[in-house]
Amino acid sequence: MLGQMMNRPLRVADILSYAEDIHGDEGVISSTVEGGIHRETYREMAARSRQLAKALFSIGIREGDRVATLAWNGFRHMELYYGIPGIGGICHTLNPRLPAEQLIFIVNHAEDRALFLDLTFVPAVEKLAAHFPKGMLYIIMTDRAHMPDTSLPGALCYEELLAAEDDGYEWPDLPEDTAAGLCYTSGTTGNPKGTLYTHRSQVLHAFMVCVATQDAMHTGRRILPVVPLFHANAWGLAHATPLAGASLIMPGPHLDGASLFDLMEAENVFSAWGVPTVWLGLMAEINKRGRLPEGFGEVVIGGSAAAPSLIEAFEEKGVDVIHAWGMTEMSPIGTLTKLEPNMQALPLEERLKLKSYQGRRAFGVEMKIVDEDGTRQRHDGKAVGELFVRGYNVMSGYYRSEESALDAEGWFGTGDVAAIRPDGFLCITDRTKDLIKSGGEWISSIDVENLALAHEQIANCAVIAVPHPKWGERPVLVAVPADGCTPDTGDVLRHLGEHLAKWQLPDDVIYVDSLPLTATGKVSKLTLRQEYADHKLPGMD
Repeated sequence: MLGQMMNRPLRVADILSYAEDIHGDEGVISSTVEGGIHRETYREMAARSRQLAKALFSIGIREGDRVATLAWNGFRHMELYYGIPGIGGICHTLNPRLPAEQLIFIVNHAEDRALFLDLTFVPAVEKLAAHFPKGMLYIIMTDRAHMPDTSLPGALCYEELLAAEDDGYEWPDLPEDTAAGLCYTSGTTGNPKGTLYTHRSQVLHAFMVCVATQDAMHTGRRILPVVPLFHANAWGLAHATPLAGASLIMPGPHLDGASLFDLMEAENVFSAWGVPTVWLGLMAEINKRGRLPEGFGEVVIGGSAAAPSLIEAFEEKGVDVIHAWGMTEMSPIGTLTKLEPNMQALPLEERLKLKSYQGRRAFGVEMKIVDEDGTRQRHDGKAVGELFVRGYNVMSGYYRSEESALDAEGWFGTGDVAAIRPDGFLCITDRTKDLIKSGGEWISSIDVENLALAHEQIANCAVIAVPHPKWGERPVLVAVPADGCTPDTGDVLRHLGEHLAKWQLPDDVIYVDSLPLTATGKVSKLTLRQEYADHKLPGMD
């Protein structure tokens, strides 16, 4: 028997319409590319997004068209997040940190019809335009006063497009499985792959984020997304924050520790979201100034595993750490370490242990771990296997790919190696490609890195495998010294030896000024493995 309830489709535009009606005075505060701070309420954003919808029609964009963005976190980018899918288009966010050849591949693979770009990226796009689809429309996200001289064919001014339209537009009814957004993986192995989100997945993911982060997600809170809008929906913040009535504080291109500190303090930011490399920079600034930004109470760390030493540094200063895990293919959030009251009452050491895990599954996400034969493993915290997921926010296949992304039971393989505790905490031990197999034994690069980061003279590090004639491969620690420090290798290895077996210890420590980063701000172990593929270990000359 079927129920008798109205079957209204879930639409992305309804989030902004709700924010306009109920949370109209909250909004988006942006550090702009042109300079200065721009303030826009959700009421104003909703009206401008309707103007944008009409402007998109005026330049020939129709339902199903892919419309690319190449932009920082700002108010215009947020308007595109709603205006494009609102008319049935697909908001395709491009990562400006990708190499030129990958951007060319992605734009052509997606068959983008138009590209909205910030001023910052005009010179780069001018060099790439000849390789983009013929007839591509270019819209520069600024006003007439800041429009640059450009070789981009027929370049249009964003603000002039909007000014030519009124806001009298009614969002069309679209099936909720209509495509709404497109985001490609960074392509560290092979060509990038696209994840095509639906209106349904975006709206349900927004509700899930609101439920999972209730301390931040309510009216009056101010949230800083350092995670970019061009990467996996900014972890859902572009949709969840207007829905909850919190305000977004957008950093634009200014992501260094000092700039973030100043913006957070000026705008009374409570919750900040981003990858570990960003928070290492902010923590250095906090230590330099000897205090937290006023109002700062929560940090969400994801993208790659957060070192226990970083978690402890925030927690000891009174900032609640939410360790999160997810993937582009999951919209992206999968788990969060939001502790229940009885867990919050535990001693600091026990709380830190729990927060070093990746958290417990968010509503709508199911998880399983399997061994090399595909046999399910128990969730007892001891059994380890590859992590598979399924849920309403998990993709069913890559965009325009005939290759299956799911196993025989319909689950998506994440490529992470993990254990799941009886209390539901996910404990990721490594990526399958980053595990080191030495003499038949597996070594977790994450475990070694976390211990190394606890050494006071190491600011950042990565552990990679290098070939070894006897053991197959051996771990090497590539480390960035803390400011003003010259670490002693023997001392570093003794520190690691207090917690690791001898065969788990790195065979060498290499000191560098900085670590290479991927397009999403993670340490690029692929680059390090390529750079040190011929590295001679001590005693092998």
